[in-house]
Parts: sequence; C-alpha cells; structure tokens
Amino acid sequence: MSAQAGAVARRNVTRFGRAPPVTKNLRKNPRTLLPQPHVKNLLVRDIAPCRIMDHYYNTLQDDLMYMTYVHQAAPPKQRQIRLTFDPNDPYARNRYNPPVGGSQVGRKPAPLVTPEDVIRLERIQIHTMVKEAIGSRNNLLPAIMAIRALTGETYQGGGRHSNDGIQIVKARKSVGGWLRPGVPVGVKVDLKGPAMYDFLGTLVDFVLPRIRDFPGFILPPASSSVNSPNAVSGVVSFGLPPAAMGFFPQIEVNQDSYPKMFGMHIHLVTNATGLGAQNRARALVSGFQIPFIKK
Repeated sequence: MSAQAGAVARRNVTRFGRAPPVTKNLRKNPRTLLPQPHVKNLLVRDIAPCRIMDHYYNTLQDDLMYMTYVHQAAPPKQRQIRLTFDPNDPYARNRYNPPVGGSQVGRKPAPLVTPEDVIRLERIQIHTMVKEAIGSRNNLLPAIMAIRALTGETYQGGGRHSNDGIQIVKARKSVGGWLRPGVPVGVKVDLKGPAMYDFLGTLVDFVLPRIRDFPGFILPPASSSVNSPNAVSGVVSFGLPPAAMGFFPQIEVNQDSYPKMFGMHIHLVTNATGLGAQNRARALVSGFQIPFIKK
C-alpha cells in the first residue's frame, strides 16, 4: 500500500462517526441571502402514488384506445391544389400553391390510434381575472396567495426548473381607453404531472359535489360546427363561480385569511388533434368523474 493510500485510510479512521470537514463554503443567493447547494438541476421525485394517475394508466388508457379507435383501410385522399403558379415555369417552380378551400386546420383527420398516441391529459391551466388590479397591482396579492394555496406551486418549486409557478397575466392590447398593454389583469398557473392529478382529484371529490344546483357542465348543441377551431383543439374548458373557491380544503381550513373569493377558469389540455378532438377530450375528462349534461 502506498504512502498516499495509507494517509487517506488513517484520515478516514480518525473522522469515523463525525461529519467530514467543510472543504468548500456554500455560495449565498444574492437575492435571498440563503446558502445554495453545489448540486445543479436538483430534481425531487414523488414519494407517494397518485390515485388518479394510476386510474388512468390501469383503466382509462385501454378503454379510451378501444373507444376512439377508427379503422382506416385506405390512405386519405389528397386535396386538389389551386395552381396559382405554374410548376412547369422555371421562374415559379418553388412557389407555394395553397390548397383548395383555404385553411385546413379544422378539416385534418385525426391521427391513427396507436398505443403511443392514446389521448392523455398533458396539463391543467388555471387562471383568474382581477379587475381591481387595473387600478393597483397590489390587488393581485389575494388572488396570487389563493391560487398558490390551491395548487402549491411556486417558482421552480421542488427543484423542477420547468415549473414557472404563479404567472401574472398582462393585457396585450388597449380596450376602450381603460385597459392598456402591459397592465396586470390576472394570474395563472400551469399544472403538470402528479400536481395536475392531485388538483383534479380535489376538484372532483370536494368542490363539484358541493356546488348548489350543479347538474354538470353544459355540452354544445348538436348543431354546432365540428370544424371550428374550438372543436378541433382538444381542450376542455369550464369556469367555477367565486363561491366554489371556498370549497377547496386548502382555502376552507383558513378562509378568514382570504377576504375575497375569486372565480376561475380551468382548461384541461390534452394531446388530441384533428376532427373530433374535443369529443375525445370530453371522453377522457368524463373518465375522471367530471359530469357533462346536454342543454
């Protein structure tokens, strides 16, 4: 054994049962003046299973694949091209010829159903508008604290660097002279992963059953267009009144700390695209026990 290895062994024996000496001091955050660890991109994993997430992967995923499967024996027909530029002309050979009928966003067929692209919930966006914030941005604080209590999300919370936490929504254009671009008007938050399913479980178990005279979210009439941007978006949106915020256990346990309740819009964003995307998204959401009703 070399002399260097013997020195390392003796040093380890002498400090057995004690903390190793500090060889490098922790750097302090200039904003919070708190020490920062040397480890970068620290990720904190979940330590408990999510009931609704397991329900999706064990039950809903197979059922939705069976319900939304469409057999396609032949490839779809190509739409005709309006020849604005002659492809045989060497001066206009690479010019773009738009298809007949203009934009085809609402007419693209749904992709083939495979185990890889079964409809799934990608994120949940919650946002609320605070009209009083137009006069003073300090009026956003109650809404920020309420949404933070509901979701538990903070900026880069839990080491997840893709998490933006609570975001302030600002106006994009001027409206009637009383709203200017850049003025804060509300707050929003995007939920992903287990936090998304936890919020969905709280919404289904504690909030929706306690709303007075609530039969379900109204479906659009049968005469509505299936080619509209809303119908092919794959997003299910609904709103909750201000009284529903007090039904969340995080708010109800200390409701006196929130002098004002705020209504909210909830958008359930899925990976569905093409014709009938929103119907497939509603089938997924109804599997999470969110009711719908025909008007």
